[in-house]
Amino acid sequence: MDIGQLNPLRRITDPHYDVDGKTVLITGAAQGIGRDLTTILHRRGASIAIIDIDDIGAQSAATALGSRSLAIGANVADREGMAKAITRTIEHFGRLDVVVANAGVVPAPATLRTMAGRDFDRVIDINLTGVFNTVHPALDHIVAARGHVAVISSCAAFAPGMGGAPYMISKAGVEQLGRALRVELAPYGATAGVSYFGIVDTEMTHATLDRDDLGRELDGLLPWPLNVRITASEAARVIADGIERRAARTIAPTGWEPYALLRGNANIALDHRLAHDSRVARLIRRLESTQ
Repeated sequence: MDIGQLNPLRRITDPHYDVDGKTVLITGAAQGIGRDLTTILHRRGASIAIIDIDDIGAQSAATALGSRSLAIGANVADREGMAKAITRTIEHFGRLDVVVANAGVVPAPATLRTMAGRDFDRVIDINLTGVFNTVHPALDHIVAARGHVAVISSCAAFAPGMGGAPYMISKAGVEQLGRALRVELAPYGATAGVSYFGIVDTEMTHATLDRDDLGRELDGLLPWPLNVRITASEAARVIADGIERRAARTIAPTGWEPYALLRGNANIALDHRLAHDSRVARLIRRLESTQ
């Protein structure tokens, strides 16, 4: 397709976007937020391509949905593999309207000084480069369909990432990728949005915060309302509703909204406070002593 032949003046005048009859591709869709999102969008009438490195889990999710679903085992860090997943989706459903780049991982707790380079690379390869690998081969189809791209960042992108910097770095990059897409797709009548979440009750959260001693202490440093948790289903509904509004930004829980809006100034004070907080200093020393 020659996107240069598309009318460059087409704009979205109606923000409502009905997913009924549309094809949606979701990565990291075998569990957690991604799996709940497949259920919500399928109930709203969409056909779903379920992409996950866990091909058995992807197949299980597709079986649970029944009709209008396709399971594809693929690693978002594999650029060629993701291009094939996009092609297979088009061949199966005949179209692609929405892409949700949801797959992500967290690193084992470590400071930048002590972590292995391969651990840093893994998080960036999946969380950030994996979003590019997911979105890039789909963009001509999204433009042709005047569709929508949703990328999943995190409220962690707003905050300093002591003890888990690769995650925060990757999610800050995803935010910028989504904002760039929003502007670049607009002339063709397509849209993009960024979703930000605080703490979501998923297996990843339980492993890093609840079942890890240092994780529990770091979690304890978060003040209310930043420590409020939401369920994976609640997060999935925020994404689904954002798609149907062609929302540029969605954020949950709502306690993060003031921080998101004021972070330019708030982060100056926060960085200073954390750098001089004796509790944080003790945690960092303990963390590095275990490496």
